[in-house]
Amino acid sequence: MRPPPVKGTLAGMSANLSSFPGDADRVKDIATRRRRGQVLCTSTVPLSESLDFWHDAVLAQLVGMNISTEGGTYAATMRADHIGDLGITTVECDPGVVHRTPRFIACGDGREVWAAVLTQGLAQIEQDGRATELRPGDVTFFETIRPSRTRFPQRFQLKIFAMQRSHLGLPEADIRQITARPMRPETGLAALLSPFMSRLADTSDSYSQSAAEQLAGTAVDLLAATAAQQLGTEPADLPGADRVLLLRIHTFIRWHLADPDLTPESIARAHHISVRYLHRLFEGEGTTVSRRIRELRLQECRRELTATAARRTGVGSVARRWGFTSTAHFGRTFRREYGTSPTEWLQHEHGRRSHEKDG
Repeated sequence: MRPPPVKGTLAGMSANLSSFPGDADRVKDIATRRRRGQVLCTSTVPLSESLDFWHDAVLAQLVGMNISTEGGTYAATMRADHIGDLGITTVECDPGVVHRTPRFIACGDGREVWAAVLTQGLAQIEQDGRATELRPGDVTFFETIRPSRTRFPQRFQLKIFAMQRSHLGLPEADIRQITARPMRPETGLAALLSPFMSRLADTSDSYSQSAAEQLAGTAVDLLAATAAQQLGTEPADLPGADRVLLLRIHTFIRWHLADPDLTPESIARAHHISVRYLHRLFEGEGTTVSRRIRELRLQECRRELTATAARRTGVGSVARRWGFTSTAHFGRTFRREYGTSPTEWLQHEHGRRSHEKDG
């Protein structure tokens, strides 16, 4: 018989999985069921098992942590996703205290750095000898290889972004200096970072794989730039203001892709720069502004047509949804890029799907 769980500890802690087969199976099941946009909720288990279930869900998706509450039950929801090199986890939970202790760290289940955006509630964080309080909209970095303690005095929502340490381009001593430091969204890069990351967490499973990977790359670059700004330095691969501005422009293009009036002129105007300067920024990436917009629109149209081929969605309506002014314009652009017309390509998709269904 499985020993009863210890209140306030992780019943399925990886170091003890062999001792508690039931916990091992549950953690393994949670991990196996993870997929893009996967949602885990304590409401799916009996109330008496809610805290144990949440411990196991946190271990499977994040790292082992001690979670303590005033009662023996817990109401919490987790949405997990992974795009490119970025793990994204949104948690909405009851008040409590979360403690990453040395014994969990010794299990070796975490080597990543986290950036977190608090969107509801308050968070009182302690790590690396610092203590700070986060308010809604604030961003901070967490470490997973050193102890941390966070108290949530009220129900909260936190969006966590996990990335490999190397992506920050910082030595270990510098990473230690950026943890538990609040970045307020009123000024600096945090004013861009907070809403961008929050929206990315909310919409991450709505993008095609290629678009998601590009957005993840932009997010990681922006996080690295923000970390460098906190330290008062710039990583070697982020040459200052131009790179940060280019990140902002890529984000702007992505969010306004469906607008047929998205042009180099409108982009330059929105960022208070000249069109000439905008073109110079994109020359460094080996492309042009118009080409980048066209490629992204085609990718989104093709993704939507593929996803809705079985319902025979009209080519024209999809094209207009992604900023093409006419079906004819879309058809010519599509043929130049892919060597076939949208209609021929869609017929091929219908045939392929029918063959797979019959098979």
